[in-house]
Amino acid sequence: MNVVRYSRIAYNCSRLTFLPSYVYEPFSCNGLAVVKGGTVSNMIIYTPFNNRNITLTLNFLRSKRFVSTQFSLSLLSCALLLCFLSNLSGQQSTPKQSTQIGVTVTDDAKTIAEESVGDEEIYDLLKLFVDTLDQIDRNYVKDVNRRELVDAAIEGMLKKLDRHSNYIPPSNIDRFKQAIENVFGGIGIQTVLNQGNIEIVTPISGSPAYAAGIRPGDLIRKINDESTAGMQLSDVAARLKGKIGTSVNLTIESPKYNETKQLTVERQLIEIESVYGAARNNDDSWNLMIDQENRIGYLLITNFGRKTSAELLGALQQLKEKDVQGLIIDLRYNPGGLLTAAIEICDMFIPAGRIVSTEGRSVPKRVWDAKAEGTFDGFPIAILVNQFSASASEIVSACLQDHDRAVVVGQRSYGKGSVQNIIQLEGGRSALKLTTAGYLRPSGKNIDRPNAQNDDDWGVKPNDNLVAEFTVEQNRLLRLWRRDLNIVLNGATHDPFVDKEYIGFHDAQLHIAKNYLYEALDLPLAEAPTVAERGTKRGNRRGPMRNRESSNEDASK
Repeated sequence: MNVVRYSRIAYNCSRLTFLPSYVYEPFSCNGLAVVKGGTVSNMIIYTPFNNRNITLTLNFLRSKRFVSTQFSLSLLSCALLLCFLSNLSGQQSTPKQSTQIGVTVTDDAKTIAEESVGDEEIYDLLKLFVDTLDQIDRNYVKDVNRRELVDAAIEGMLKKLDRHSNYIPPSNIDRFKQAIENVFGGIGIQTVLNQGNIEIVTPISGSPAYAAGIRPGDLIRKINDESTAGMQLSDVAARLKGKIGTSVNLTIESPKYNETKQLTVERQLIEIESVYGAARNNDDSWNLMIDQENRIGYLLITNFGRKTSAELLGALQQLKEKDVQGLIIDLRYNPGGLLTAAIEICDMFIPAGRIVSTEGRSVPKRVWDAKAEGTFDGFPIAILVNQFSASASEIVSACLQDHDRAVVVGQRSYGKGSVQNIIQLEGGRSALKLTTAGYLRPSGKNIDRPNAQNDDDWGVKPNDNLVAEFTVEQNRLLRLWRRDLNIVLNGATHDPFVDKEYIGFHDAQLHIAKNYLYEALDLPLAEAPTVAERGTKRGNRRGPMRNRESSNEDASK
């Protein structure tokens, strides 16, 4: 048998490279041995610290100086994991799996050698990790869950990086995808936990729950004949969401109507709106004008998902048809989302020039510039931000501010100037959210604030004379009013909620934004109101939920 001894191992992203010297007896080096025979060969990966073998079949091509074998990350992980799990289960060292892989050949020995020098440490650390897991599994005083240990180890690694990098385990991956896609399988309701009762905040307009006649203030008493007494919102969400086309049986109590009814609701694909208007119309559609007389539009963006730019485009087209004269874009409490969505939205408002650029250690610098087609112009814009506006919200507000397309009103934003890539693991069952780059606003500044002081130049600052800082109590009342904004009455004849705690609250930030637009349009300035403004004939339809735990969706994000 002709045996190849691989004296160096390079593990670089998606490539595992072996540099051989030739011997004529089986030999393991650094934990790996490869036994070659013939043009098509079996490669036996042997791990001495586990005393296990795994056989891989490959097409083997020779060069005069060395052989370079290309692996995918998933194949390498699979091989090492199979070796380890085989040891844990006490099986004998017999080959369990064979996988076809391709072999590439290169004559650039120096390049591969240089790559291998620093990466031997990775293999040593991987061996340390496997040894540690093995020792814990075999010797710890109590039984352990290997999956939980691995998940905790990965989470620990990510915590050593930055506060925006994190691990998304299988238990959270569906919820994470729903937050990005703004879609899920369910019945379409928003709920709160109110004194032990599962209370409906609102059905989502057009959802199965809406079609079934579920109304704000209704209580869910049973789900599939199981009482909801003692359930948490997460328990309710787990029972309401499910495969599209399946059904769920509900017992619904309507205290305001003194009735209890049994409903069978079919789960459908629920699409969550990320762009709101000023208030709901009587037919539960959005009114996009906050000032009908002066044609001032108002668009609130809750997050930047895959469909956000399309939603915003539709709203802008409606406003254009109504001859909008000024626009308020509310990004307060918007945590961000997809970079692509932010870029697409910026491109709607500027005809040319830089939108944003990114640069990082392992990724090339990228720039995005605006295109002239489809620009919405001819009217002034005021963007509302606060200390909870982050990431994609800051990209949009910074871009439009730097191009003098909009003014920024409110408080300085959060200061998140980094970009995270979503890297799938386990075929999409889990993922890494990893910081790979920082972004620069058109002016060339990075708005990130790690370790920054208050007087440092981070975040997106409001324009001069357009600053209005809210106290903790003011922010609480504003959140209550905004929660009211999305309520659909769904045919109800009266408002079931009467504890309007925010009556008398004055949204000074919104007031400043409106007056900026009035001044730009040579209109009389508005006096400060004494109640929360709605800008529609319906007024305040829905009171806040005092001391209630809330869930945004039946498959909450």
